[in-house]
Amino acid sequence: MSKRATIQHSTRPSVSRVRGAVLAAGLGASMVLGAGAAFASGTTSAPGTATLAAGATADSVAQQAEAQSKAATAAKQAAAKKAADAKKTAAAKKASAKKKAASWKAPVDHYELSASYGTGGARWAAKHSGQDFAVPIGTKVNAAHAGTVVKAGPNGGGDGPAYGNAVVIKHANGKYSQYAHLSKINVHIGQHVNTGQKIALSGNTGNSSGPHLHFEIRTTPNYGSALNPVSFLRSVHVSV
Repeated sequence: MSKRATIQHSTRPSVSRVRGAVLAAGLGASMVLGAGAAFASGTTSAPGTATLAAGATADSVAQQAEAQSKAATAAKQAAAKKAADAKKTAAAKKASAKKKAASWKAPVDHYELSASYGTGGARWAAKHSGQDFAVPIGTKVNAAHAGTVVKAGPNGGGDGPAYGNAVVIKHANGKYSQYAHLSKINVHIGQHVNTGQKIALSGNTGNSSGPHLHFEIRTTPNYGSALNPVSFLRSVHVSV
């Protein structure tokens, strides 16, 4: 072998050296890229952080939904109770009104009985047609039973001057109650009144020997159809 050939052979890179350089370059690139990837990944959240945040949000939504559900249930229960209370109150009022409409009472609260039904004498053209309740002038006069006012005014409401100021009330059972010798009338014809409602003040008007209320129970609104008022009141469980 010549000297020239020897020199050329010695300066040419061997295949193994070239392959080693390529592998080294590739490894270096891989390391650089890997480092970059690692660096980039270091800027993101750690594994599991997003999952924890999502779980916390879900818990918060669930708690809010539960609170809203409880509030809605409480509101519904309150509304139901209010409706039940209103229904109960209405029923109680209705029962009270029904009981009141069905009941009777004395026409005055505090009194002494004076001239009775059927009494005769010079003071009356015929026998006494009612029951007198001796009370001071200005005593409250109550409707003995619920009904409609059919007479109200002076001259006995149309029955004659002997009664003075008077009121007659028609009742659902076909009976009529009359209140006479009044000092003041507080109702008018056509007005509905309830049991115990104030309709007038007692007085001493008309043919009267002193302050009192003349009270009658009639089968018609007019004079001449009177029944014994005390007996009638007892029949409807009112003692006088």
